Amino acid sequence: MKQGAHDPAAPGVPEPRLGGAPRVPRQPRAADVRRERAADARTEHEDAPAEGVRGEHTHSERPIPRPRPVVQRSSVRGQILDALRTALVAGNLEPGEVYSAPVLGERFGVSATPVREAMQQLALEGAVEVVPNRGFRVVERDARELAELAEIRALIEIPVMLRLARTVPAERWAELRPLAEATARAASTGCRATYAESDRAFHCAVLSLTGNEQLVRVAEDLHRRSQWPLVGGAFRPARADLAADAAEHTALLNALIARDVEMVRSLVAAHCAGAA
Repeated sequence: MKQGAHDPAAPGVPEPRLGGAPRVPRQPRAADVRRERAADARTEHEDAPAEGVRGEHTHSERPIPRPRPVVQRSSVRGQILDALRTALVAGNLEPGEVYSAPVLGERFGVSATPVREAMQQLALEGAVEVVPNRGFRVVERDARELAELAEIRALIEIPVMLRLARTVPAERWAELRPLAEATARAASTGCRATYAESDRAFHCAVLSLTGNEQLVRVAEDLHRRSQWPLVGGAFRPARADLAADAAEHTALLNALIARDVEMVRSLVAAHCAGAA
């Protein structure tokens, strides 16, 4: 989506801290934390990460603000993955920086094991890369990569949207208005991570009308990659950019309801190009 100047002082923008946006439950007692860590230690041999990941050195690592919530054992890996994805979009995991699983685990109040598992998933997605004996480095991306992702998205989404414009009835498009309105509310917060989540939800709902689950997965992966920060934090969208991007969702729905194919083509092309 659009990238612009970031406004860290804008109301609604969370203080820079890892995992600030995810809503994860607070662990009630310190004894539970100790029991959880002991259980993770007993199962460590079953969940061993890839060779070269263990033994990260943490003495020179840049400190990260400790998050207020502490993750409970249920769905730990999934909650950590969601938190790391949000931190990545919010810019709290900086491109080029190396983060170790033990240090991140300490911030979340869990063992290093679920953090390594979540980081391995991010490595598969291309967000981070393994640094042997140190941890994981956030991949450095530039404007050219973002432009390439925008081009691929346009190649996929424009013909798909034109087909949907001719076949999906108006009442089905009208059902998506609450999702478009949700993106506008998210944009008004000025929080990049909050907007990214609602933006993906809208686009996935639109493309799901094709009935092609593989298409939705591929498009979602491309969309997620386009939201990762660039080197130096360049092109981070400001509140006005997010609002303009959200307004395009409503305009697109209006064109789809009216079956204005040429307007749909123009809006989708501009929307995808805006990600560069």
